[in-house]
Amino acid sequence: MSILIDKNTKLMVQGITGNEGLFHTQQMLTYGTNIVSGVTPGKGGEWVLNGKIPVFDSVRIAVDATGANTSIIFVPARYAPDAIFEAADAGIELIVCITEGIPVQDMMRVRNYIEQKGARLVGPNCPGLLTPGESKVGIIPGDIAITGNIGVVSRSGTLTYEVLYALMLENMGVSTCVGIGGDPINGTNFIDCLSLFEEDLHTDRVILIGEIGGTDEEKAAEYIATHMSKPVAAFIAGQTAPPGKHMGHAGAIVEGGSGLAVDKIRALEEAGVKVAKHPEEIPSLFS
Repeated sequence: MSILIDKNTKLMVQGITGNEGLFHTQQMLTYGTNIVSGVTPGKGGEWVLNGKIPVFDSVRIAVDATGANTSIIFVPARYAPDAIFEAADAGIELIVCITEGIPVQDMMRVRNYIEQKGARLVGPNCPGLLTPGESKVGIIPGDIAITGNIGVVSRSGTLTYEVLYALMLENMGVSTCVGIGGDPINGTNFIDCLSLFEEDLHTDRVILIGEIGGTDEEKAAEYIATHMSKPVAAFIAGQTAPPGKHMGHAGAIVEGGSGLAVDKIRALEEAGVKVAKHPEEIPSLFS
């Protein structure tokens, strides 16, 4: 089992004919992801990747023709909100937005609309999802993780890769990895993923990768203390960040004394979470 994506996921790529979209579509296809269609307005009727994937003018037409139930968005920031709206309107159940640089005000409108539609958005500014051996929806390298029973949820793309690779070196596998992105407003948070992992029969343990800024990790700690029966390990990036510096993601901003790494670590440890000092230490926390 897994969460959110598996071998039955029918993926559509919005922005498939752009450089980024086409490159990562090839990577996902090579991994074995079931990509059924692409969407680029004005390019309907074309085929990409040597005739393997049809391109449609709109999400609605693509859904009707191919039965796509998941969409990944490689669309420039100025057009990405409309791409998300279009996917939600067409009944797409899971929308993964890789695009970075979407203004917070736009994302506030998107988040409100998505909730009304009952769709799930992962991102924006995220690396996507990986269920090893089944499906890769995003830009997470497929060769750095093996199948297993550890769920991973992360705000940081690069640290996600480092942790997955460290696990693989110890022959420790992953059920699903979810990169939720580091923007201030996103569609899926730590608690959403922790809840899914808690319910997943194949996930026995969970890794949470956070960073300075905001209070999402503290909220996750409260949830873990009251709702999680499975062991959780964590790493918080930015432990050595100089005071007053804005580092990393748009959400990694420490303001008014809140969002400090020390506070996040304390909250997690009080909830029974083992917190690593360095990413490569995480596998040893489960031994």
